[in-house]
Amino acid sequence: MKRPDMSASGLPWPTARPVRRHPQGRSLHRIWLAGALALALAAPALAQPRVRLIATGGTIANARDGRWSAETLLSTVAGLADIARVEPETFSRTASLALSLDDWLRLARRVNQVATEPDLAGIVVTVGTDTLEELAWFLDLTVRGQVPIVVTGAIRKPGGPQSDGPANLLEAVRVAASPAARGHGTLVVFHGLIFPARDVVKTSTLSADAFGGSSGTPVGRVNGADVRLDDPDARRHGARSEFDVNRIPQLARVDVLLTYQQAPGDLVTSAVRNGARGLVMAAAGAGALSASELEAVSAALRAGVPVVLASRVEDGHVTFEDTGREPGLISAGDLAPLKARILLMLALSQGLEGRELARVFKEY
Repeated sequence: MKRPDMSASGLPWPTARPVRRHPQGRSLHRIWLAGALALALAAPALAQPRVRLIATGGTIANARDGRWSAETLLSTVAGLADIARVEPETFSRTASLALSLDDWLRLARRVNQVATEPDLAGIVVTVGTDTLEELAWFLDLTVRGQVPIVVTGAIRKPGGPQSDGPANLLEAVRVAASPAARGHGTLVVFHGLIFPARDVVKTSTLSADAFGGSSGTPVGRVNGADVRLDDPDARRHGARSEFDVNRIPQLARVDVLLTYQQAPGDLVTSAVRNGARGLVMAAAGAGALSASELEAVSAALRAGVPVVLASRVEDGHVTFEDTGREPGLISAGDLAPLKARILLMLALSQGLEGRELARVFKEY
């Protein structure tokens, strides 16, 4: 008989040896586990919408220690990380009235460029409230795409217990990150309300509830995590706008003149002599001008300077019939004088004239 520790061939059975794991293998295994855990933890953050913050200055960033950058602005807003991945970008640190028209063009080109980035949910632009309604309308006419542009600011400086900037910025990011805002062009978010850029107007210099619509009704609201918006405006703007800032090297000068009791027409004459390529008359009521103004406007029209007739009334409207008494006058409809200036400025800068100018004011 063979011995139990011998194989059939007479050779000894191989002795079982313990498997030795190389120390480097254990390290690689631990690294793999750590990486998998990190990816799992990061997955919710990566799934969040990506929003770009472009800060231009204004009261929202005007602190005692100086004007804040976009990064500093973000650091003051609690809860942003739960809404979106916000990427800060500082365009300028100044008051809104210190931004030149050339700055507006540069900003619009930059916003258009950012809006083409893949996987971008939306863009928030912070600006001073003094000219917020004007800049928002300018962006609505010059940023052409489906990505929502949301403009906001603050009435009260940062750092105080009643500062409204952090809440406005949080809600602006929430709207920019919302799929419901796509296709709406440029929106203004302030004090929980959402307004279209075309109709928004500043109504107070003291209250945090400082903006309203020319019709008095917002198109949406922010209630906690809930963003509700009406259907997009049917007028041309945003993705449907014809204005291309890459084709406009410089914006044409357009002046706004206010009608009041016995307003002199020599202000109209002076504006034309000093280089205004177009005029907007902020007329009384539904388009009334003083006799002196009307005479000067007639002379400007004969000289080839287009004149748009708007109403100085907040909820005013100038019909096309109201302009019939003076051939060549263009009706602003319900567009406010400041907004009419921006539309005429862009139209002239892009080479439109004559009937094309009247068409623009019917479509936008």
